[in-house]
Order: sequence, then C-alpha cells, then structure tokens
Amino acid sequence: MNEIVKPDSLIVAEAESLTETFFGGCPHDCPDTCSMLFDVKDGQLQGVRGNPDHPMTRGGLCVKLKDYEKRHYHPDRLLYPMRRVGPKGSKQFERITWDEALDTIVSRWKAIIDQYGPQAIAPYSYLGNQGLVHGLNGGDAFFNRMGATVTERTFCGEGSCTAWLLTVGPTAGLDPDSYIHSKYIVIWACNSVSTNLHHWAIVKDAQKKGAKVVVIDTYASRTAKAADWHIAPKPGTDGALAMALINAIIAQGLVDQDYVDNYTVGFEELKERAADRTPEWAAEITGVSADDIRKLAREMATEQPVGIRIGVALERHYGGGQTIRAVACIPALTGAWRHVGGGITQFGVWEHPYKFDVICRPDLIPEGTRVVSNLQIGRALTGEMKLDPPIMSMMCWNSNPVTQAPETDKIVEGLMREDLFMVSAEHFISDTASYADILLPATMGAEMEDMILSWGHLYLTYNTKCAEAPGEAIPNNEIFRRLAARLGFEEENFKWSDSECLEHYVDWSSPACEGIDLAYMREHGFARLKVGTPDDRAPHREGNFPTPTGKCMLKVEGAANFVAPPFRQMYEGFQPGEALDPLPDYLGPRESHTNDPELAKRYPLNIVSPKSHYFLNSCYANMEDKQKGQGEQFVMISQHDADARGIRDGDRVKVGNDRGAFKGVARITDDVKAGIVVATLGYWRQLNEGTVNSISSGAFTDMGHAPSFSDNLVEVSRAN
Repeated sequence: MNEIVKPDSLIVAEAESLTETFFGGCPHDCPDTCSMLFDVKDGQLQGVRGNPDHPMTRGGLCVKLKDYEKRHYHPDRLLYPMRRVGPKGSKQFERITWDEALDTIVSRWKAIIDQYGPQAIAPYSYLGNQGLVHGLNGGDAFFNRMGATVTERTFCGEGSCTAWLLTVGPTAGLDPDSYIHSKYIVIWACNSVSTNLHHWAIVKDAQKKGAKVVVIDTYASRTAKAADWHIAPKPGTDGALAMALINAIIAQGLVDQDYVDNYTVGFEELKERAADRTPEWAAEITGVSADDIRKLAREMATEQPVGIRIGVALERHYGGGQTIRAVACIPALTGAWRHVGGGITQFGVWEHPYKFDVICRPDLIPEGTRVVSNLQIGRALTGEMKLDPPIMSMMCWNSNPVTQAPETDKIVEGLMREDLFMVSAEHFISDTASYADILLPATMGAEMEDMILSWGHLYLTYNTKCAEAPGEAIPNNEIFRRLAARLGFEEENFKWSDSECLEHYVDWSSPACEGIDLAYMREHGFARLKVGTPDDRAPHREGNFPTPTGKCMLKVEGAANFVAPPFRQMYEGFQPGEALDPLPDYLGPRESHTNDPELAKRYPLNIVSPKSHYFLNSCYANMEDKQKGQGEQFVMISQHDADARGIRDGDRVKVGNDRGAFKGVARITDDVKAGIVVATLGYWRQLNEGTVNSISSGAFTDMGHAPSFSDNLVEVSRAN
C-alpha cells in the first residue's frame, strides 16, 4: 500500500490547530481563587476547567466561571478606545486610536494639575480583578507618583481586618483546608454555596464524617438550608449573640482556663464586660432564644475541634467591627486553637508574602495628600463633601460603583457633571463606564500574565497569558505603563514588564516560599505556602499570635481606628484615628426600630443585600445566560409583610427610603422573617429600574471605614 504523504503546509496547519492547555487563576473577587486550566486553540480561548490537582479547586468551577470563554468573546465586549460623543450616560461613543485616547487623557490631566493641583484627580478601583499586577493595587504606584488623591477602598472586609488585626494579629488563622478535621463548624454571615463554594465542599466532606454544621445568617440562604442548624438573628444583632455566647461559655464553666491564662490578655475584664450580656438579654435583641444561645455556647466549647468561618457580611452594620472582635475571642476562650481544624478563619492573605510596598510605592505620596473613601464618592463628586480642590477627574478600573457603591443616586449625579473628566478601563460599557469621557479596552484573564491574590486560602495561584486579546484590548498594567511614559515618570517600576513585576511583587525569599519561585509557578500553576499542612497546621496551639504580646488580645488598651494599608494605597496619613473601646461589646445598628423609632415609622423594614448566586458582584450581570439563571431583580418578603401591604407573589414592587429606590419582583417566602426583606446585589442599573444600592447609606461602621450595607431601613410597596 502506498503511504499517504501530507503536504508540509497541511502538517503545519494541523499542528497549529491543536488545543493547548495552560494554567490560569480566577481573577474575580472570591475567597476561593480557583486554579484553572485554559484550553486554547489558534490563540483563542476555547474553554476553562477547574484544576483537578488543586486541593481546594478539585476540578470544579462555580456557575459564574464554568463558561468563562463566553465572557471573553461576548458581543458587547469593549474592543477599542472610545471617546464620548453624546450625553453622559447615553452610551454614545466613537472609536479612536490608543494614541488619541492617551494623549487626550494626559493633556486633560496636565491642565487639571496646572489649575487645581494633582489632588483634583482621583483613582477608583477595587477587586474586579484580584491580580497582583493588574488588580486592586496595580495603579497605586502610578497615582501615588502623580500625587493624586488617595482613595480608601473599603467595600468588604476592611472593618473585619481592623478587628482581626487588633485581636489576633496578621495570621491566616484556621486553614480552610483543615475544616476536614473539624467536628463542629460554624459558618457565620457567609453564604458559602454562592460565594465560597470550594470551601463548602470541604465543609460537606466534614459533615459526611460526622461534623455538625451550624449557619448563622439573617435569612435562609442556600447554605443555611444545607446546615444541620440554622440560627437567624435579626439584622445587625450578631454582636449581641456573640457577647451572649461569651457570657454563656463563662457562666457554664466551659472556659479553657489554661489556654486563657497562658495565651490571652484581658480575660478578667472581658468576663466583667460580658457579665450582664446574658442569653436572655441577647434573646430580646436578636430574636434567638436564650436556650438556643446556651446550647450553641455549650457545643462550641465542648465539641472540639470547632472551626468558625466568618463572612464579610458580619461587618456590614454599625457595630460590625465590635461584633468580629467578640467572635474572634471565642476560640481562645474555648481553647479551639489547640486543635488542627480548630479556630477561626478570616482572610488567609495575612500569611501570603506579597510585597505591597513595592506594588504601591507609598514612598512616592507627597506629604499631606488627602484621603477620600470610595464608599462616599457620590458625596465627593457632588460637592456635599467640601473638598479643596474639588475632584475634577476620576479614573475607574476593576470597579463599577454605580451598582456596587452606596448612595447610587449621588454617584450618578456626580458622574453627570460636565466639568468632570472621567476615564474608564473596562471590558464592557458598564453602568459606570457609560458616564466616561474616554473608554479604554482592558484584557481579561487568559489574555495577560499575573499572580492572583488569594484572600481565602493558603495557595499561590499563577495565571498564564495564553490567548490573544480581541480588538485592541491591553492589560491594566500596560495602560499605566503607557500613561507613565507620557507623563515622564522615570522610576524603574513603571518600566517593568508584567513578568518583572511578578519577580518583584512576591517575596520569593520568604520562608513561606521555600522551594517556590516564579519558574515553579509557571510549571505547576499553583503552590501551597510553607505554613504547615492541612493535617498538622495549628498555628496558635501554644499562642504565638502575631500581636505585640504574642497573645490573643481580648482587651486592647489605647487602640485607635484604622484602615489596613493595602486598602488605602499603603498610605498611613490621615488614618481615622478615633479611640476604640478596649473591649469588644455589642453596638446595635444605626437604622433600627430601637435606635431610630421615628425613621422606622416611615421605613419599617430591614433590608439585607447579599451577593447573587449567578453574578460575581456586578460581573456577568449583563450576560443573558447568567441573567436567566439568576432571574429578574427580586425582593424576598415574608407573607406577613406582603399581606400588610397588599402585595402578591410576583407583583412588581418598589423598595425605597430617603436615599433612593429600586424596583423588583416580589417573592413571598418563608426564607425571611417578618420585618426583613432581601434583595441581592449585582444587577445593572441600565438594565433595571434602580438597584439595591440605591437605598444604601454611605455611613461608615465602627471600624475600618467599612460599609453599612446591612444597616438600612426601607419601605416596600406595590409599584403600580
């Protein structure tokens, strides 16, 4: 038989069309930071899979990410630099070149600096991308060098960080992987099924082995329904529950006195503070029975190892910081820290060897530079916040404040200013980007190299640049490199390639990186830090807390309020500085029937706004398949409250207060108690009649300038 000989051109074409697999990291704002596999053919992303070798990802992805390639090649993707040609918010833009876009930005900025000074320019970013190079802090060095206004980014977790650092210091605490060894698991204010899915898989495995799973959450979330016991305190009252647990643990003689004596500071003072915070006292406040509080306290003290996973929602009312301080004291009182699988989990990032000073360059910030909170950008842009100079330009990337920040109506009013020069680096013409003067197309995950910051576990995660960016999209860091060159910034870091950034942004010489370098990451895709294994890690078995005393600080003398530096461009100037109570305690919500009865007469319902299951904050909320899965913007309401307002299931309703309003479809359900409504976050304003943050207050909570998204009263009525 004659051998068939293929032409060389055909052999080359077939070779070029083979699908190749590359390591990726999910860039989204999620504690799981999944290790992914990118399937790429002819420079095009074909699909994504969870990395089966990663101990936490375990081959699975959430419903948001499982078809990530559809987001890369969505027909509405922003592909070219654009200039606004219609009214702000109208989404009327024309295509321009990169040179035209960058020259316009630089000329406008130079004019603003000449007239007002550099603080008239403000950066605005958050965790729309979690990469070390292209994410939250990726533009900090640029704007610090410019001398622009420093912006605090405190959307979620920052009050928790303040409380955590005061109590136990910068420790990763209980390893999420170690929950497989827990016999009793408390998930507090975290809907893991929707927002921490891969940790939930570990919790379920522990549950199958006999662990009891308790979920503490205001409403019956997907996670609460899968628990062995759901405890539902009223919104903003978790601090009362935590203080009553401390009271009950002490009163029932369940304190691990040896651990307390050797590894804590302030027990006697905390005991005195908690003496009248009885379960009966808390029952009146929380709606949780005194018997249940005592039972929970007894089980949390005796069913060791006990693991507590706190969610960012725990901080989202006025007393959120104090609540987290109280909860963080419990594992020390019970001695849970002695055990593998015992203790508490906040953010794993504290033990990651990231070099934020190198990333952010705070040394470049001019002395006296002011600070503005991203949560109050509406007040800043409208002039309600008396700024001198006023903000005359804002650049937004990795964030969509028109849906994600509070006081939405004020933000829109501010963005409508004709004298405000707005720049947006984006993937789509989002709600915020629609008000921009210049739009810059940014790359997505598979189109750029990065290391993805992991705040929810103890693995480093590498992301390969393996797909060609469509159109003229470029990475965020390349945008700042080009702008820096045009502005004449000569510092070496503005000339680093993305690969060079990664060499400098991680402390590869750290003991946590023993045997790990960038070459290793490229070869393996992920690496577990050398901080103990899930089967032996008990970092505080004998104290060793990274606090000034080396002990768990049940009491902190002389503490002042602060925002953790990575969330304010590593700037230490103008920290909040208010004196803090030396001891944890209950501080009730600002907007409540108890604290503000007159307001409650007009707006009698508490609203809670958790994350959506199919959206990642506001990402994916413009994609038809995710919209279909998530459903139309809805409002969960009890039968009691619906009947009182003549509302039927499926009615279109209006939810509002003095700050604004939004509309959605009523879902009458037993998942919420009377007096509470639930509406999830992330829906786009341009696709709906308002969104949930239209009603949110920009007031800070007690610590870390955290947001009060769950400290809002509203009224609900039929929309027609």
